[in-house]
Amino acid sequence: MAQPEADATLDAAAALKRTILDKLAARAWRPGQRLPTERALGEQYGISRSAVRRVLQDLKRQQLITQTVGSGTYVAEHAPTVMAAGAAAATGAAVSPAELMAARLVLEPAIVEMVVGNATAADFARMDDCNARAEAASTPEEFEHWDGALHEAIAAAAHNGFVSGVFRLMNQARAQGEWGALKRRSATPERRAEYQGEHRALVAALKDRDVERARALCLAHLLHVRTNMLGY
Repeated sequence: MAQPEADATLDAAAALKRTILDKLAARAWRPGQRLPTERALGEQYGISRSAVRRVLQDLKRQQLITQTVGSGTYVAEHAPTVMAAGAAAATGAAVSPAELMAARLVLEPAIVEMVVGNATAADFARMDDCNARAEAASTPEEFEHWDGALHEAIAAAAHNGFVSGVFRLMNQARAQGEWGALKRRSATPERRAEYQGEHRALVAALKDRDVERARALCLAHLLHVRTNMLGY
């Protein structure tokens, strides 16, 4: 292959990878969603299927996608956590658990009215799925992932781009080691069961379009988490 042609292939492959990462970061492609076929991606970017495959293999090594023979390529369930951890590491961001909790106490109850007014049946289905996966989680890390995914799904149901962006930043902070370590130290089976019940009650209030009940349940849940994690 001539050098200019090789350079063009590398540039196109880099553009493909950048586009996929952008879609994952923006949640345009969500966990479990099927990506276009290798053939379709190759035609779109003017590169061979082998070049597309190398890009996908790199993303698979980063645990951002999964591949099933005969089925296709899918966004990995833990892709948002991996992306958030990478963003936090890249920016050197450091938010203390106390700072994060203070922000959550202000922001999460504040968006309840928007969620109640704008949430769709698909949004509620996503919340129910997050709850079910959290309840089935076999490790504290898996439970924390789906706990965060639930709160992000609730924020996404506001259908406001600015709100979604803010909550993505908060989930990036949740992906940092200090928050996770503190959450694990404070976790007990009893507390996890209590959190699961509080999550279910909150989603039920949102489905009922009951703003005041949902706001009160949201605030009570966050205060409960703060007490267990931070002791006040």
